[in-house]
Amino acid sequence: MSLTEQILSQMPGNPLTGLRQADRLWQAYREAKIPQDEVVKETPELLEAVEWDVVICGGTLGILIGAALAQRGWRVAVLERGKLRGRDQEWNISRRELQTLVELGLLTEAELEGAIATTYNPGYVRFHEGIELQVTDVLNIGVDPVYLLDTLKAKFLTAGGQLFEDTAFKGAIVHPNGITVQVAAPFTTRLLLDAMGHFSPVTQQARQGKPPDAVCLVVGTCAQGFPENPTGDLFATFTPVQNQCQYFWEAFPARDGRTTYLFTYLDAQPERPSLEALFEDYLQLLPEYQGVGLDRLQFQRALFGFFPCYRHPLKPAWNRILPIGDSSGNQSPLSFGGFGAMIRHLQRLTSGIDAALAEDLLDRPALSLLHPYQPNLAVTWLFQRSMSVGIHQKVAPHQINALLSAVFAEMQQLGDRVLKPFLQDVVQFSALSQTMLRVAIAHPRLILAVIPHVGLLTLLTWMGHFLALGLYAALYPLALRLKPWIKLLPSVWQYYGDRWLEALQYGSGNDYP
Repeated sequence: MSLTEQILSQMPGNPLTGLRQADRLWQAYREAKIPQDEVVKETPELLEAVEWDVVICGGTLGILIGAALAQRGWRVAVLERGKLRGRDQEWNISRRELQTLVELGLLTEAELEGAIATTYNPGYVRFHEGIELQVTDVLNIGVDPVYLLDTLKAKFLTAGGQLFEDTAFKGAIVHPNGITVQVAAPFTTRLLLDAMGHFSPVTQQARQGKPPDAVCLVVGTCAQGFPENPTGDLFATFTPVQNQCQYFWEAFPARDGRTTYLFTYLDAQPERPSLEALFEDYLQLLPEYQGVGLDRLQFQRALFGFFPCYRHPLKPAWNRILPIGDSSGNQSPLSFGGFGAMIRHLQRLTSGIDAALAEDLLDRPALSLLHPYQPNLAVTWLFQRSMSVGIHQKVAPHQINALLSAVFAEMQQLGDRVLKPFLQDVVQFSALSQTMLRVAIAHPRLILAVIPHVGLLTLLTWMGHFLALGLYAALYPLALRLKPWIKLLPSVWQYYGDRWLEALQYGSGNDYP
């Protein structure tokens, strides 16, 4: 019996079953057998009546934007296939990002404090045989998902929204004047928001079986019995490349123990390891990573998953359907979405959807403006590629660690104004330019080694995104001067002007104060 079988089979709920279920889906991705059922259809027939302004499929993160839209007076229904309840494992985020919920009026300051389950400082960034540095107030807040979702659900219902639990999405029919959402009892709505995540059937149909450009495999646990440690690891390695993967680690305190993750970036080739195999490596390496034997740990929860990512956000494929959150693929290939990515775009999406509903701009071109090109995310694909190894590629065992150590050493020299935004997936032109220049001067051999590693075409493509990032950074301050003039335009044109400003703001990383 493997370590994975031995430990997971003894944990509450027997997570070994869930792990193997996730592995079957991961195998389908590796074998290019991605499900793509036809769940969305179109018809020229008009609906006689439309009951809702917005129907949101997927309540776990959909309730965030559902509550924000309901408070603005829209008729909103949230459909959840099970019970809308947060998981037991905390969501980690930075306080600055969490403040968005207060700014949108979704939480009071007291409720925000009530949602915070854990806080730790400092967080470390460390690499095998390389640099170790520490930062404070970055991803150091553990949010209680149960409390947060219960609070948001109450706010949503008080604002007039309606929640339908145990209501699984089956399909949708797009009409010229609305959508029929097919569930046990059909809903009619002006706009459908797809918040069903990476594996949404709507997203899978829109992607038409296209394999992901990258995948992040993640396994981990929350356990008790570790030595007392009030600090965390944001990004750590202690091994060279093995199994054609560079293993990265995270660790931080939790309410009922300590959470540790092992993750790696790779592609969806058939030879890639299963989640169960990665979990076995995790358990073999965990004692060395945390300095404690497995026999001293009391495992509370097992954590695992794989997260596909595409180079381009998913533009709406139909009128009146907008993917949001992980369904949209609108996240960094370093973080692969989740709660943090949803929070980052919540204010922008709320104001954009509110304006689209007000002006009835619900066709594909208008909704596509809510998922604009963002060069600050596009440039991070080079970083992701430099931290992964092709299945048949030969890379020096210590190359990735040496490169990351060099990059973070230069960012440390440049200070928190460069380091902290990057650790929160915010890339800005000035900071990136300074860092790359310093690395190139101090470590030319490392830069030369990266070129064959990532490929010349990838590097040239990156240069285009890098120049676009510089252009966005230059245009945004100029565009801000036009904001008062945009407010004088007819309301329809204000929608387009505001989306243009937001594209420049977020695309240049200027959403970070």
